[in-house]
Amino acid sequence: MPEERRTYQRKGQQIASSLEYAHVQPHASEVEKAVLGALMIDKDAFIEVSDRLVTESFYEPRNQMVYDAIRSLSVEDSPIDVLTVTDKLAKMGKLEEVGGPGYIAELSSRVATSANVEYHTNIVAEKYLARQMIQYVNVVGKKVYDESYDIKDVIDEAEATLFELSQKNMKKDYSVLAPIVDKAKETIMQAYANKGELSGIASGISSLDEKTLGWQNSDLVIIAARPAMGKTAFALSMAKNIAADQKIPMVFFSLEMSDVQLTNRLISNACQIEGMKLVSGQLDGPDLLRLDKKIQKLMDAPLYIDDTAGLSIMDLRSKVRRLVREHGVKLVMIDYLQLMTASGMKFNSRQEEVSLISRSLKGLAKELNIPVLALSQLNRNVESRNGAEGKRPQLSDLRESGAIEQDADMVIFLHRPEYFGLGMSSDGTVDYHNKAEVIISKHRKGATGIVLTKFLGEYTLYADLDEESNLPPSAGGEFRDVLFTKEEYDPFKMAAIDGYRGGDS
Repeated sequence: MPEERRTYQRKGQQIASSLEYAHVQPHASEVEKAVLGALMIDKDAFIEVSDRLVTESFYEPRNQMVYDAIRSLSVEDSPIDVLTVTDKLAKMGKLEEVGGPGYIAELSSRVATSANVEYHTNIVAEKYLARQMIQYVNVVGKKVYDESYDIKDVIDEAEATLFELSQKNMKKDYSVLAPIVDKAKETIMQAYANKGELSGIASGISSLDEKTLGWQNSDLVIIAARPAMGKTAFALSMAKNIAADQKIPMVFFSLEMSDVQLTNRLISNACQIEGMKLVSGQLDGPDLLRLDKKIQKLMDAPLYIDDTAGLSIMDLRSKVRRLVREHGVKLVMIDYLQLMTASGMKFNSRQEEVSLISRSLKGLAKELNIPVLALSQLNRNVESRNGAEGKRPQLSDLRESGAIEQDADMVIFLHRPEYFGLGMSSDGTVDYHNKAEVIISKHRKGATGIVLTKFLGEYTLYADLDEESNLPPSAGGEFRDVLFTKEEYDPFKMAAIDGYRGGDS
């Protein structure tokens, strides 16, 4: 293929660029005519192709005009044939521009049947997609050569454009009911065989699992709260229970904290060592022993942490797909949704961007058939309501977009009445000290309601109310048995404990 050489002068540098001579863009004029002809001889043909074709799908301008006339007739619920299309084009002032009545008659005479209209439509749609790709490559190529553009922004834009193209050109076929019923029956019988056991991934908080039956595949779960309610503590308690205790592979996207900060909180949760002690290094003997004994479970946990700041939805989708493929990841957790971006795409408002992010997360959960748990902020309406009871969040408090509620299969709020000065419930039956409410406000597959849990902020911990605390006793002869068995006995560890007690080492 012959090439031409062009030289661009930019910022004092000579940059040589090799460009192939221009090609005629992909199109199939004869197939376009066959599609238009089929639409005019079969009144039902337009219904078969309308979800695949837009005006720009046709390469020739006159074919675009004819398709516009056909589409207008369909919207008006008018008959579609040679005469009505000709009349419509005349009223639009486009008849002579397309070639007069003769061209319309020619189109209808090209096909004797509409039997192949779907096959021909696919060809036209694919040619249009190819033209879109060429246009996209040209735009990206120019920006790559232009040093005024940040290459990372160009990559984000390219990825976003590809995503948008794939979504616009994706056709979802309908399914016949019978095989779906068979699949649903199989799921029901599996649940029957489990005799009420969890059908999803256990959160590790049994009182919550009783209502949710675990985190379900293909579900988008939104976990929302105001600051200081312990969103991250809740998420990390789930992560520890799922990855460390159940050994289920999962990924945690931390957009707010670094991987080290997040891991410190996870260690505080798993080892039940106060977070301030981990940061300051003021650990005593029992803390060191608990760290030594329990940290191995974390080291063996199939938990993957990504702390990319300002992560785009496109990057997240790519990373999750790879983690599912390479490491068998079964659950995704995101902290938190409002810190994500949809780089490379243009929006009229932040609400539109958040709506796309929310919709994409639901699509990802459905595509990979895994639960996606996303933390979310609430707006400030909560603060304006009076009384501690009034601070309990509602679905309308979700921040930045009502689409979050719409896309979510489950919406959970975290609420700590104690934080707002309420030590007891209004009827005096519930003591709120060191407790939190996990409020299931939306649940497509089950019950809503409030689950009361233990909350220990110093250990970044959410747990069942009746779960025995593993916090180390301050003294006593049983302390050694709590920490390790006879087989795990280590003189150095014992010396550390005895030193902590003030005894002889």
